[in-house]
Amino acid sequence: QVHLAESGGGSVQAGGSLRLSCAHSGITDGTYSMGWFRQRPGKEREGVAVINSDDVIRYAPSVKTRFTISKDEVGNILFLQMNLLNPEDTAMYYCAAQRLWRGPPALSAFAYNNWGQGTQVTVSS
Repeated sequence: QVHLAESGGGSVQAGGSLRLSCAHSGITDGTYSMGWFRQRPGKEREGVAVINSDDVIRYAPSVKTRFTISKDEVGNILFLQMNLLNPEDTAMYYCAAQRLWRGPPALSAFAYNNWGQGTQVTVSS
């Protein structure tokens, strides 16, 4: 059974940093794609940063130079380090994962069946 639990959200001023964590289980016993998504008010859920079991990484263009995805395979934790945050980054952030994945990781939310509950990130100007 897959379980995902995000933490680390909060409120920061523009230019600040946050690190999100996603504790997970039931994912890494085979190939997978997993990552971070966000949903801003009135917008569709969008991919932010994803990684697969071969450590191939993809970023959304809007975050590529500011966010870093990484994983602790021993502790089964997925991280998202977010630097130089701006008000456009305000959103609910979700961790997602899909087992038995082949190929590059997917930035489309439609590719994932397993989701966490989300953690809110608010950036003030």
